[in-house]
Amino acid sequence: MKITDPISDMLTRIRNGNTANKDSVSMPSSKVLVEVARVIYEEGYIEGYSVEDTKPQKTLTITLKYGPKRSKILRGIKRISKPGLRKYAKAEDLPRVIGGLGTAVISTSKGMMCDRDARKLGVGGEVICYVW
Repeated sequence: MKITDPISDMLTRIRNGNTANKDSVSMPSSKVLVEVARVIYEEGYIEGYSVEDTKPQKTLTITLKYGPKRSKILRGIKRISKPGLRKYAKAEDLPRVIGGLGTAVISTSKGMMCDRDARKLGVGGEVICYVW
C-alpha cells in the first residue's frame, strides 16, 4: 500500500502509540522520516530511534519517552505543512509553539532542524510539524 503522506502517517503512529502507552512504534523508513525523528529526539520528546534493514523496505522504530509513573513527555504533535497546502516561513517569521515551550520542526536548505536552531542560523523553510 502506497502512503500519500508518510510524515503524517509517522506523526499519527507516534501520537497513537503515546496515547496507548506503547513502548515503541514502527513504520516504513525514509531519509525524511529519519531526519524528523532525529530532530524530535534531539529536543527530548522521544527516547530514541533506530533503522532496521528489513525486506522489502527498511523499518524505522521510535522508542517513546515517559516520565515517572508513565506520565507523558510528548503532550501533542501536529502536522502543519501538508502535500495539498505547503506552509513556508522566513527566518524572522518562524513560529513559536506554545510561546516557546514547544518545538517546530523546519525543513531548511541546511537540513531538518528545530525552530530555535533555524532562528540562530537565520534560515527559513518549510514548517513540517509542531511538537509540544
